[in-house]
Amino acid sequence: MWRNITSSALSFLVVVVFLLGGVIVWGQNTYKAEGPSDAPICLRVDRGASMRATSDKLADQGAITSPMIFRIGADYAGKSGDLKAGSWLIPEGATMSEITRIITRGGASTCGTEIVYRIGVTSSEVELRELDLESNRYVEKAAYDPATEEAPEEFADVRAQADTRYRVAIAEGTTSWQIVEGLKSVEVLEGEVAEIPAEGTLAPDSYEVAKGDTRASVIERMTEAQEVIVAAAWASRSEGLPLANEQEMLILASIIEKETAVADERRQVASVFENRLRQGMRLQTDPTVIYGITEGQGVLGRGLRASELRAATPWNTYVIEGLPPTPIANPGRASIEAAVDPAATDYVFFVADGTGGHAFAETLDEHNANVARWRQIEAERNAAE
Repeated sequence: MWRNITSSALSFLVVVVFLLGGVIVWGQNTYKAEGPSDAPICLRVDRGASMRATSDKLADQGAITSPMIFRIGADYAGKSGDLKAGSWLIPEGATMSEITRIITRGGASTCGTEIVYRIGVTSSEVELRELDLESNRYVEKAAYDPATEEAPEEFADVRAQADTRYRVAIAEGTTSWQIVEGLKSVEVLEGEVAEIPAEGTLAPDSYEVAKGDTRASVIERMTEAQEVIVAAAWASRSEGLPLANEQEMLILASIIEKETAVADERRQVASVFENRLRQGMRLQTDPTVIYGITEGQGVLGRGLRASELRAATPWNTYVIEGLPPTPIANPGRASIEAAVDPAATDYVFFVADGTGGHAFAETLDEHNANVARWRQIEAERNAAE
């Protein structure tokens, strides 16, 4: 009898082990299987939230099928205690395993809201944006000019959220003084910048920042980024350029930056100035005259006077020979690359063409005809106003 009982018990144990093994395999497969969501979601994890509450929220939002399996899988992977506060973008069909990695790896939030401080050439703006899950693009929700307006109430609410992202976006062609002044209005940053960085040494770009970062540290990041761009561009420069070193490359790039906002024109504009340098012609570019007046501190805000075109300043390329002594702004990567890889042209003149671009010419007669067309366009516009 005892032999029969023992045999039955062993058989039952085998069945239990077999079933348990099947359940484990099923759980593992479920944890690694494609998730049920048919669209991305933005999961907000509050500071101090538990894995249980988070798994329930995931299930409520349709990202997982079983909160229990999610928690067991996270615990088995040793991730249960690594939950990070923030707003996390969960892709369509993400597995439980992938979701676990997303919400425990840390770093900046990947969805939700962000505040962008835009420092421009003529103005600055603070923009509140939110990720649109359908297009996977950030869309503007509110904005204000920090120089003339108080922040709308919704900005204070968003700044109070722990998972809000912050970004400083520097426009190409801004001066170092404008950047330092603009950083003063970024209230999440701390400290002061001891001195204005040398013109041209800051890389215009978008930089993610966090509350408590110092303004000096942001300037340091911009400087390091520009050093990398400059070194790479100079190392890959075309042969025979009329530029002696990286500094002259930066000076020319800054002039290109201020002369055209049309991407396809940068290399042509570069060719005009480099052809002029080779031929010993003065550059005769208005942005350098303007810099001689403002020295980068603000915007002139009016047209140049004839007397200013004749006035002797170190930057007035209607008066001086060759390049000015310093850059006149902080050029972006594209303008720097154009300076070391100009288009192969014989152009030595250009003037506005009325479309936002320029008409280029090889001879003075062609240039005068282009100027006449531009003046006619200006006259017609003035008459229509």
